[in-house]
Amino acid sequence: MRFGTDSHHGFILVEAVSHSVAGDDPLGRALSDYHRGEREEPLVDRDGAETREQPVERFYFGEFDPKSERGEWLRAWLSGPLLDVGAGAGRDTLYFQDRFETVAIDMSDHLVETMRERGVGDARRVDMFALRDAFERDRFQSALVWGTQIGLAGSMQGLQEFFGDPAFVTTPDATAVVHGYDPESGPIEELLGYRPDPTPGLAYRVVHSTYENDHQTLLFRLFSPDRLREAAVGTGWEVAAVEHAPSESSSSYYAALRKLSSKQR
Repeated sequence: MRFGTDSHHGFILVEAVSHSVAGDDPLGRALSDYHRGEREEPLVDRDGAETREQPVERFYFGEFDPKSERGEWLRAWLSGPLLDVGAGAGRDTLYFQDRFETVAIDMSDHLVETMRERGVGDARRVDMFALRDAFERDRFQSALVWGTQIGLAGSMQGLQEFFGDPAFVTTPDATAVVHGYDPESGPIEELLGYRPDPTPGLAYRVVHSTYENDHQTLLFRLFSPDRLREAAVGTGWEVAAVEHAPSESSSSYYAALRKLSSKQR
């Protein structure tokens, strides 16, 4: 999922360490080629000498499992109309659109086209940090931000500002689910690209992705659940529940947010 530089919202494309050029989209191209049976090279993430080949099929093309812990969590907290933010190849959208109206957005033209080819009924090229420009107030009942993309907010202030956009485009009784890495849980030091931060509950992650001749380097800010709660203050949201991934080898977690009533604000 590819996003443009926007310092106002805290998202940073790390030009100082990136060899990318305008238009590079390694993830989008790799997923598009895989979908069309044309991929001949791996999608590789790098941090210095350390590398990881992304398991594209498992990460992006597996079927949504409604009986898994993740599937049950999402079904419990999401309802329609649903906004799937940074929807990738459309795995979750394909499941939910059969149950209620679902709109999938991503900034990669390759991914938007891939979703359409896979049967996503409403896939659009939209910046996750400019939702107000794309949708009217109260358009959705819930929002899904999966894939640790909240880290692209870049800072506590950026995350707080980001929360304001889905608050605007969702109803007063809306819910949302976000996905992140907890710098205070699990073997976080083993996460590719991890960078420690002395501030409690915060860290960074730097990942350089390569596919054929496409390159992109992204900087993510990692927020603990407590920092997530802190960032939600004043945005109209509250963190209602947090669930860490069942694997002991993962620092991944997902959090459910719900709108505060006017009396609670």
